Amino acid sequence: MVSVDALTVEFGGTTLFKDVSFVINPKDRIALMGKNGAGKSTLLKILAGIRPATRGGVSVPKDCTVCYLPQHMMTEDGRTVVEEASMAFSHLKEMEAEIDAMNAELASRTDYESDSYMALIEKVASASEKFYAIDMTHFEEDVEKALLGLGFERSDFNRPTSEFSGGWRMRIELAKLLLQKPDVLLLDEPTNHLDIESIGWLEDFIINSNMAVVVISHDRRFIDNITTRTIEVTLGRIYDYKATYSHYLELRRDRRRQQQKQFDDQQKQIAEAKEFIERFKGTYSKTYQVQSKVKWLEKLEIVEVDEEDTSALRLKFPPSPRSGNYPVIADGVGKSYDGVQVFGNASFTIHRGDKVAFAGRNGEGKSTMVKAIMGEIAHEGTLTLGHNVQIGYFAQNSASLLDENLTVFQTIDDVAVGDARLRIRDLLGAFMFGGEESQKKVKVLSGGERVRLCMIKLLLEPVNLLILDEPTNHLDLKTKDILKQALLDYDGTLILVSHDRDFLDGLVSKVYEFGGGKVREHLCGINEFLEKKKKEATGEA
Repeated sequence: MVSVDALTVEFGGTTLFKDVSFVINPKDRIALMGKNGAGKSTLLKILAGIRPATRGGVSVPKDCTVCYLPQHMMTEDGRTVVEEASMAFSHLKEMEAEIDAMNAELASRTDYESDSYMALIEKVASASEKFYAIDMTHFEEDVEKALLGLGFERSDFNRPTSEFSGGWRMRIELAKLLLQKPDVLLLDEPTNHLDIESIGWLEDFIINSNMAVVVISHDRRFIDNITTRTIEVTLGRIYDYKATYSHYLELRRDRRRQQQKQFDDQQKQIAEAKEFIERFKGTYSKTYQVQSKVKWLEKLEIVEVDEEDTSALRLKFPPSPRSGNYPVIADGVGKSYDGVQVFGNASFTIHRGDKVAFAGRNGEGKSTMVKAIMGEIAHEGTLTLGHNVQIGYFAQNSASLLDENLTVFQTIDDVAVGDARLRIRDLLGAFMFGGEESQKKVKVLSGGERVRLCMIKLLLEPVNLLILDEPTNHLDLKTKDILKQALLDYDGTLILVSHDRDFLDGLVSKVYEFGGGKVREHLCGINEFLEKKKKEATGEA
């Protein structure tokens, strides 16, 4: 269906990838994987036709519709949510208007025998056949289903899009793309702005559709659930397997192990052949054997072992100072904005050493509760922080608040105090900002690099209460795994706001659910919580 042939991309003398070739077949569901900066988003833009390659090309059939959702996009102002989503069908309205215009022309003309009149009749017939073959009878219902599935309430439908944040506007754009039912759907980090329930809905939609999908995502469970093929971009090459990402990693390990064994065996044979040649090159009786070994060496194709990307951050939180037994106690906490209550009468106690998740749909108050704990906003009820509580806080917008004109080194140097100043170079190196990387301006950093830079700030001083609000957005899978392990080893108290099910699995042992104006405590991990929610939704509980 879509063919990629010998694609090469170069930036200022650096080759991002070289001679990449593959085919996207109908109904393929492909995970495009690789570390941050490997070129995944660039490859997706080339597939979408919005940027050129240095060499090579992409072939797309004329009747193939390709839709692309970038990481960052804003919908136009001036329409309501439902009007903007219905723009997915604007091409059908244009077709209908064109048919009406041609029919009006036919009615006004009298040159019934002319070639142009007959050609117009054929054109009307062809356009009408195409138009009426499309089922428009349920399009309003389809719009409603898509918007509800992506987390909108019916009361949102007639609100102007300008009232919504960037994340919600991204959902409107995603709804438009899904409603167009394209042949190929290209998605760049679609789950970054979705809550757990909406991610589940999107999974079901993709699995039950006939679209080919190419998705970049660092949500391991999402890509494992929806994809059947993995293309990894690494070190300028691609590896293409008909397997989910987790299965692909196993296959890749096995393949590299076999390659290494073949390489080692071959090197042993080469060494033995060279030793034989050196030993018997002047011996007449061995001339034939020596010549055979020389020819064998000349013709030998050396076994290649796949290169491994060994770059990884080294993350370990410093030992936390001892806090009181109850770092956070909420008693009747509530918050309202403009007379609308986000949540009310929330009472809970977080014990020292607890690792808890704040879960629920977007807009139900998770980040609001975090801001209340941080003392950033006024609220009803009382929030008590325990004895000697020292907070480290990563906000959703931390990465966007960095000064873009500073270098990486200056960013940390400006905030480090005391003994921490002596560790700046070590910290930067541990977070893959060693050497020249430390002199990069913040404005040229990727989303993942900015998140890593914000994480360094958390390590400058020991803390005993870590509050992380969506810390995994823009982090690649390897970095997320390293962060998860560091948090498992962390000996302080942890509050996590995250929609990443794989990241939360095994990390948290308590879930606070935000929804319907209430905060409910669940003494279980994220998987048990989601299973409970699924049973409630189907009426089993």
